[in-house]
Amino acid sequence: QVQLVESGGGLVQAGGSLRLSCAASGRTSSLTYMGWFRQPPGKEREFVAVISRSAGSTNYADSVKGRFTISRDNAKNTVYLQINNLKPEDTAVYYCVACLRSDSRFLSLGGAYEYWGQGTQVTVSS
Repeated sequence: QVQLVESGGGLVQAGGSLRLSCAASGRTSSLTYMGWFRQPPGKEREFVAVISRSAGSTNYADSVKGRFTISRDNAKNTVYLQINNLKPEDTAVYYCVACLRSDSRFLSLGGAYEYWGQGTQVTVSS
């Protein structure tokens, strides 16, 4: 089993920055892709970003490209999401995800991930 614990959320003014962290524990050696989803209030969960195990491949939702950066430190079993130039529409619960699959297809779908964190709240004030 794998456990994912997010941290780093909070209340930030528009234009500010945050760095979210997600620490994985348990059978982390089997993990391949790790990433982030978010769920804005009253809306459906949406894909944010994903990174391969080697950190050589990343993919982002169009809505966050240029502002969000995903990175990974396998020695620390941690994935990060650097969020710059925050906007009120970034307000959401952010979930860390991880999977065991080697297939890089469908990674923007929640069903691709076996493991989910409990979420961390990001609130952006205007």
